[in-house]
Amino acid sequence: MNAKSPKNSSKVTQAAAGQRVIKKYPNRRLYDTLTSTYVTLAEVKRLVVEAKQLRVVDAKTQEDITRSILLQIILEEETGGVPMFSESALLNIIRFYGQLMQGFMGEHLEKNIQSFMDLQIEMAGKQSPPTPEVWKKIVAMNSPVMQSLVQTYAETSREAFQKMHDQMDQQTKQILDAMRIKPSA
Repeated sequence: MNAKSPKNSSKVTQAAAGQRVIKKYPNRRLYDTLTSTYVTLAEVKRLVVEAKQLRVVDAKTQEDITRSILLQIILEEETGGVPMFSESALLNIIRFYGQLMQGFMGEHLEKNIQSFMDLQIEMAGKQSPPTPEVWKKIVAMNSPVMQSLVQTYAETSREAFQKMHDQMDQQTKQILDAMRIKPSA
């Protein structure tokens, strides 16, 4: 499926930036400028799983469309196989859009996911997250060490949520003070 195509970007520039550039053409094809080949969405997913730095740009406008492609990968993963998000979780996430809490929730989710990634790395004793096969072995161990690491993750998550709550409380008080409104008890 990887057919060669004319070069449209400098490999040296990408290597220096440490970031792989994928161009999306109007025909919906994705072109990896580092390898000078067309790639599939599955191949872009593989790069993400391998922790490769990448950026996807619209070939015509040069607009950064990385988020859009990542969301497309998540959609494909959620609709095929075993979904990560329950319907309830998706409904709750949607409810945060347009609300005062949207920014806080995004930050909380990001920190929570990073904590989970850090836990995976710690458990595997590597610089990058373990492969799905290694992760299955780690989970299957059910050892006191594993339980301790999961407890540490849960505590870190709880602390992050509490910090977010405290920040929101402080900001609410500042807004009410600025508007000279006293909160009711």
